[in-house]
Amino acid sequence: MCAGSASRTSLSNEGPLWFPAMRAVYTEGAPSRVRIARTRRKSIFMRRSFSAVILAAGQGTRMKSALPKVLFRAAGVAMLDHVFAPHSPEVHGDRTLGVYAISMKGEHFENTSPPGYGFLSGYVLPLAAMPRVEAVSIVSQPEQVVSYDRGRRISSYLRRTDATFWRMMEFRFLEGGAFSEVDAAQGRFVAVINESTRTRYFGEGKTALGRTITVENEGFRVVGVVEDVPLVRINSMADVWVPIRTQASSHYEHSFAGGFFGLILARDRADFDAIKSELTAQNRKAEKNLPDPKNYQHFSASADTVFDSIAREIFSSQEQNAPAGRLKLAMVILGFLFVLLPTVNLVNINLSRILERSSEIGVRKAFGASSRTLVGQFVVENLILTLLGGVVGLAMAAGALALVNASELIPYSDFSLNARVFGYGLGLAVLFGVFSGVYPAWRMSRLHPVQALQGRTS
Repeated sequence: MCAGSASRTSLSNEGPLWFPAMRAVYTEGAPSRVRIARTRRKSIFMRRSFSAVILAAGQGTRMKSALPKVLFRAAGVAMLDHVFAPHSPEVHGDRTLGVYAISMKGEHFENTSPPGYGFLSGYVLPLAAMPRVEAVSIVSQPEQVVSYDRGRRISSYLRRTDATFWRMMEFRFLEGGAFSEVDAAQGRFVAVINESTRTRYFGEGKTALGRTITVENEGFRVVGVVEDVPLVRINSMADVWVPIRTQASSHYEHSFAGGFFGLILARDRADFDAIKSELTAQNRKAEKNLPDPKNYQHFSASADTVFDSIAREIFSSQEQNAPAGRLKLAMVILGFLFVLLPTVNLVNINLSRILERSSEIGVRKAFGASSRTLVGQFVVENLILTLLGGVVGLAMAAGALALVNASELIPYSDFSLNARVFGYGLGLAVLFGVFSGVYPAWRMSRLHPVQALQGRTS
């Protein structure tokens, strides 16, 4: 079975999913003046609308709740974990570097774009010979391809890869396997598709192995079916994967810029600095062979983790060392403020709650209870309450993530609370419980028994 015809709309040729592009344009009539136009394409993230549902639990008009506000933090951490932590198929993401952008500069022009196949094959692939490097792969950016099968319009994301890509990733195959080195080298028209694409073409539960789909007016024989890969897997996400050499034109083989990026799998994170230094040396070689030396004399490319590349984009930095430290600092400050405000709120709530028990405190002190005993009692009580609230918050966060998954706002998303996120959430609940309970308990424990019995707190 095959699709009857196909048309193609490129996701973009200007940059990876999160990168802007730079192009230099001469101002007409004034050759010495240059206008730099910065263009940012829409990513597939930006093409969708998002909604936020805010849940709160409390009593009264001021949200006086003893439950810690764990819901947002647990859900937010789960999403960040889903993007940056190693997950299938990018299980080696913690030791993977990507060459996501190159920069060419001249006296009048400056161009920042994704690297091209020519640069990657000539200057990045040789890094595979380094003892510190386990593998190097070249992959294309996802392209949105529209096919028609028996009158039905099928939209898919197409990605072109080499055979090494399948050794660097760990896809979960439902049928068949990856295409081989020979398939990739000879440009055979074979494809690996995801589970949703199999359903769209052939129906629910039907086998796809050995059958044909049409992509860009070419028929591809399906050799493997994998589980859906979430959109946030920047290095691997697609609906259809085919060999790079199946492209109709071979012009891409000599291009320095556009449409591809390189993935470098290090043997250990400790090898990152050595790999980056070697890439800098390769940049100097590439600089001597630029395709347009009249307009561009300087060249640079960097090897970044996904987090580093996002930091580089946020801070618009083309420095060799990505400003990841600044992004981490900003996240820590925001996280601290996000935790501080609810903690202050909980201190006030616990203080008012304990004030209502002043008579009990007076009786306890009259019978000889020490301040230390009273502080311990109130802190333990508060800790138990916050832990219970934490469990409820985590359960609500799991439900919220399930709703996001079911909504398909983020294609193929599979957000969940793993052990790392669960531990973070409970740790946060304990932190809330201790810090929000110590001061109110200490203050009440210092009351004179007569004042406490009379309900006086000062």
